[in-house]
Amino acid sequence: MKKSVTKNLIMFFAALVVIAALFSLYNIDTTEIQEIDAQKLVQEINEEKVEKVVIRGNVIEVALTDGTKQTLQKEPIESFSELVDGYDVAPEKLALFSREVKDEEGMALFMKSVLPIILPFILIVAFFWFMFRQVQGANKSAMSFGQSRAREMKPGGRPAITFKDVAGVKEAKIELEEIVEFLKTPKKFVALGAKIPKGVLLVGPPGTGKTLLAKAIAGEANVPFYSISGSEFVEMFVGVGASRVRDLFRKAKKNAPAIVFVDEIDAVGRQRGAGLGGSHDEREQTLNQILTEMDGFEVHTNVIVIAATNRPDVLDPALLRPGRFDRRVVLDLPDINDREEILKVHVRNKPLEKGVEMRPVAERTPGFSGADLENVLNEAAILAARQDKKRISLHHILDSIEKVMLGPERKSHVLSPEEKKVTAYHEAGHALVAHMLPHADPVHKVSIISRGHAAGYTLSMPESDKYLHKKSEFIADLAVLLAGHTTEKEIFGEVTTGASNDLEKATNTARKLITRYGMSDKLVPRIYGEKEELVFLGKDIREQRNYSENVAEIIDHEIDSLISAAVDTARKIITDNKGLLEEIVKTLLEKETIEKAAFEAIVGKKKGIEGIKEQPEKQTEVKETMVDDIKGV
Repeated sequence: MKKSVTKNLIMFFAALVVIAALFSLYNIDTTEIQEIDAQKLVQEINEEKVEKVVIRGNVIEVALTDGTKQTLQKEPIESFSELVDGYDVAPEKLALFSREVKDEEGMALFMKSVLPIILPFILIVAFFWFMFRQVQGANKSAMSFGQSRAREMKPGGRPAITFKDVAGVKEAKIELEEIVEFLKTPKKFVALGAKIPKGVLLVGPPGTGKTLLAKAIAGEANVPFYSISGSEFVEMFVGVGASRVRDLFRKAKKNAPAIVFVDEIDAVGRQRGAGLGGSHDEREQTLNQILTEMDGFEVHTNVIVIAATNRPDVLDPALLRPGRFDRRVVLDLPDINDREEILKVHVRNKPLEKGVEMRPVAERTPGFSGADLENVLNEAAILAARQDKKRISLHHILDSIEKVMLGPERKSHVLSPEEKKVTAYHEAGHALVAHMLPHADPVHKVSIISRGHAAGYTLSMPESDKYLHKKSEFIADLAVLLAGHTTEKEIFGEVTTGASNDLEKATNTARKLITRYGMSDKLVPRIYGEKEELVFLGKDIREQRNYSENVAEIIDHEIDSLISAAVDTARKIITDNKGLLEEIVKTLLEKETIEKAAFEAIVGKKKGIEGIKEQPEKQTEVKETMVDDIKGV
């Protein structure tokens, strides 16, 4: 609408400019012309300076012998002869120059006589035409307000992405390949009484490839594909979203079999009755229309709806029941083998140095999503280009991993010698305790170079992907987290603010052990505290107590006990291995960074769990799937 108005305004003003140019066209002369009166002309005739005189209507054009041009206005009823006779000019003077009488040209006559009469009518007609176009455009926009904004991809206009470009997520690809095959050869399934699924819900953390899989379906399926975001249904006016849903499904049914992909469906599919507008707001009416279109009275529409979300917990139950979304495809974060395959996909168009393998990169990126891995390789390419390199090395990729995890190096952030020393002891404490505890992750790198908000960092990674975590592993993590704080206190007698993030992580981990994972010896295994999300306030999540004050006191005591035991463990390791601690600090102050090989050259190889003697008080091992656990120091 705005573009149309701007275009019409430009055209209108351009027409005015053209008209003004036509007015001035007949009067354009690059030579400067001087206006004179009759006395001046008579004087020049008497002085024999006039070479030629041209009478054009009421204008007398005078050309002098020196090339100067002049004009003179005369009375309409007065001729040139009458003009000069009034001043007693000698006849022999008039014979010294030529005289010529010319009629006005057709264009000039038109400009002067006809155009001033018809121009107002032209401008009035142009104005009304312009206003009519605006009203017509507004009506057209109003009529299309309720139409779907979905992008349609017809067979033959597919993107280049196929299932071959999607690494990992094998089970998800199998599920979706069945959908594509059903659309291509439905008779094979119908012969066995199978019905085409109504909907497929792609669920997974951000960056795991939900939208990429939808693009692959669009590239594989030989049917019309409609793509839209959930937020594009919702408008300020009630009923517009429902109208767009009807229009979208009308188009899809008209071209059935077809696929409709709704990205971020939680924007419109949230549980009804949870918003400020009760049950009649715009979003809920849109959801009601989606429910009706997916499984209403109409049957055999052959339209498959594929939706993606990373918040399945907030979706309305009616949306998730069979008959609407028959399949739920879960996309987890990739394991080490999947990460290796994903990295190989993203390095296809990137020149690598000889011998660069993706396995070490996959080992160093646990918990990374497909989008994170793509970002790592992109950052590596940028880093190599900044250094004027022709190929990407493994060093560039490993540096990019740390940049993605912690932020860029802050070379301008120069620590004082005292701060550098404190940071070296702090990180050395983390690394030493992590190396000595068998259940802690191995140390891959220690550095006192500032990155992001951290003055230094210790990079510890598990040797393999973990899906179940034991209590002993969390206890070891608590000791590693508190090792920096403990080292500062043991060496300097006081602590700095550098350990604040470690304390926050340690407190959260200890609280989860007691309240979420049932790993307390004094409390029964249950969940303490229910999380309540306030939908209409965005990301405001509160915890509602479902336990008494006595239980709260026990929880606090258990958290304090875990943290105290972790501090004692870290202190004992630091005290017993003070020589190794000093050696690590000395190397850090000299080189600023210690890689895994150099670190093990100082402290030796890490002992395995099988080489550690069990403590008299055996720790309880509770297996729990940890989706939201991100470990690191």
